Amino acid sequence: MTTSNIKLKVQNFGRFLSNMVMPNIGAFIAWGFITAIFIPTGWYPNKTVAKLVSPMITYLLPLLIGYTGGKLVHGERGAVVGAITTMGVVVGSAIPMFLGAMIVGPLGGWVIKQFDKVIDGKIKSGFEMLVNNFSAGIIGMLLALLSFFAIGPSVVVASNVLASGVDFMVQHNLLPLTSVIVEPAKILFLNNAINHGVFSPLGIQQAAEHAQSIFFLIEANPGPGLGLLLAYMFFGKGAAKGSASGAAIIHFFGGIHEIYFPYVLMNPRLIIAMICGGMTGVFTLTIFGAGLSSPASPGSIIAVLAVTPKDSLLGVSASVIAAAAVTFIISAILLKTTKNADKSFEDAKYDVYNMKNEAKGVTNGKLDLTNVKKIIVACDAGMGSSAMGAGVLRKKIEDTHLDINVTNLAINNLPTDADIIITHKDLTARAKQYAPNAYHISLTNFLDSDLYNQLVNDLIKARGQEIAPTTQSKTDSQQPLFKLNETNIFLGLTAQTKEEAIRFAGQKLVEKGYVKPTYVEAMLERERLTSTYLGESIAVPHGTIEAKDDVINTGIVFCQYPAGVQFGEEEQDKAKIVIGIAARNNEHLDVIAKLTNALDDEKIIAKLATTNNILEVLAILS
Repeated sequence: MTTSNIKLKVQNFGRFLSNMVMPNIGAFIAWGFITAIFIPTGWYPNKTVAKLVSPMITYLLPLLIGYTGGKLVHGERGAVVGAITTMGVVVGSAIPMFLGAMIVGPLGGWVIKQFDKVIDGKIKSGFEMLVNNFSAGIIGMLLALLSFFAIGPSVVVASNVLASGVDFMVQHNLLPLTSVIVEPAKILFLNNAINHGVFSPLGIQQAAEHAQSIFFLIEANPGPGLGLLLAYMFFGKGAAKGSASGAAIIHFFGGIHEIYFPYVLMNPRLIIAMICGGMTGVFTLTIFGAGLSSPASPGSIIAVLAVTPKDSLLGVSASVIAAAAVTFIISAILLKTTKNADKSFEDAKYDVYNMKNEAKGVTNGKLDLTNVKKIIVACDAGMGSSAMGAGVLRKKIEDTHLDINVTNLAINNLPTDADIIITHKDLTARAKQYAPNAYHISLTNFLDSDLYNQLVNDLIKARGQEIAPTTQSKTDSQQPLFKLNETNIFLGLTAQTKEEAIRFAGQKLVEKGYVKPTYVEAMLERERLTSTYLGESIAVPHGTIEAKDDVINTGIVFCQYPAGVQFGEEEQDKAKIVIGIAARNNEHLDVIAKLTNALDDEKIIAKLATTNNILEVLAILS
C-alpha cells in the first residue's frame, strides 16, 4: 500500500469520526458549560443543577455519538439500532463510553444494513412495518447484549491502556511531544483522526473525573496560528504579508485554523515554528494544571475561553499567549533568513485546496467516482427544477446500468451521506451548509445534458465498465401517479414578462382547485430567489418550500408561449413551455419524467413549443 493510500485511509477514517462528533458538538458544549459553571469548583456552584453533569456524560453524549454513527452507516434504522447497541456499552461500563460509542454505533448501523440487504424484495406486501420494527428490535437487543458482555469490557481495557500511556507521558513531561504529530497533521488535514479519534474521548473521560482536560486544547489552541500570522504581518512579503492581518482575525476570533495553512506551505520550514509553539502551549498547560471543560469547536479564542473553568483561566490564557509568542519569534527568524519562499502564496493556497479536497475524498478537484452511490439534484423547494434535472440524469444513469441512486430534494432536506450534490450556482453556498462533506457541482441550467453526459462518462470511466445502453428506462415502465388532461393544457399564449406568465399559471392552478390563492405569490417569491428557467426553452415555476401547505391537491398546468417569455439571464433564455407545478409529495414526477425523457429529441421539444393540437401534447406527455 502506497503512502498516499495510507494517508487517504487515515483521512477518511478521521472524516468519519468527525461526522460522528461534529453534529453533536452543541451537546458537548452544553455539558461543558454546565460543568464549568455549576460544579463545586465552578464559576457559580449549584449542587442541584450540578446533578445534570453525570447523566449527560454517562448517557446523553455517548448515545448521541452512537445514534449519529449508526445514522451515517444506514440512515434512521441504523441510527436507532446504533443507539440501542450503544446502551449496552454505556450500562456495562463504569467509565464514560465515548470510544465504545464510536465503535458500536456504526456497528449497529452496519449489521441492520446487511440484514436489510438480505431481505430486500422478499417481504410480502403488508408485512413491511412488522418485519422492519421487529428486526430492528431483535437485532438491537442482541447487539446490546454483545456490547454489555463483550465489547464494553474490551473497550474499558483499551481505555485503561491508553490512559496508562497518557499518564506515563504526563509524569515524564512528554505530553508536549504530541505537537510533533499534531501540528504537521493539521496542515495535512489529518487532524480529525487524531482530535476526534483520540483526544476528545480521552479528554471527556478525564473531564468526567477532574472537571477539565488538557486534551481539548492540544489541537484547538489558536496560539501557534496567531503567532505565525503575526510574523507574516511584520516580516512577510507581497500578497502573504498583505493578507495576514485579515487571516489572523479570522483564525483567532473565527476559529478557522485552515486559513493559515497556505502560509506554512509556501515556506515549509515554518512547520518548525508551529511545532515549537504547540509544544510551548502544551507545556504551559501542564505547568498550570489547566484545561478545558469540553471540546472547543471551532478553535476560536472565544470558544476556548467560554469552556474554560474558573481555576484554569490563567493557565489557558498563558498557554495561548506563550504558544503565540514562541511561534512568532521562530517564524520571524525563519522569514528574515529566507531569501525566497519555496512557493508563491497562490500556489500554496492551491495546494491547500487540493489537500482539503483529498481529505474529503476528492482528488485533483474531482470526486473519487469509483465509490459514488448517491447523487442528489437539489433546488429550493425540491419540486420543479430539481425534479427535471434529476429526471434527465436518472435516465442516463439507468441507461448505463450504473448502481447509483439519483433523487431530487429541497436544499433544507439534504442528507449528510450524499456523494454528489448538483444545484444551481446561486444555491451552491446554501447546499454546502447542509451537506458540507459532499462534492458539489454548480450549474446554470438544470437541463444541461452535456454536463450530465460528462458526469456519466466520468463515472463509467472510473469504474472501468463497458456499459450497454438499455432500450427503456425504469421511468418509462412506472404507472403514472398524476395524469395530465386536456383542461390543464393552454396553447398559443403570449406574455410580456415572466411575472405575467407565472401569474397566469398560478391562477389556473387556483381555478382548478389545486392550490389556495396565496400560492401564486409564493410562486413569484420562488422566482425571485432563483430563476426556474431550466434551459431547452422550458421553465417550471412553483411555490417555495414554505408554501406546500397552500397546496390542496397535486396539479400541473402546461402553458405554451410560441414567441417565448424572457426567463433567464441571457437573451436566448426564453421559455416557450411554462409548466406550473403544485405538489405536496411526488405525484407530479411522472409528468416531469415524461418531459425529461423527451429532452434528448429537439424535434419533440420544438413540437411541444409550437403545436396547436392539445391531443398532440397529451400524446407526448402521457
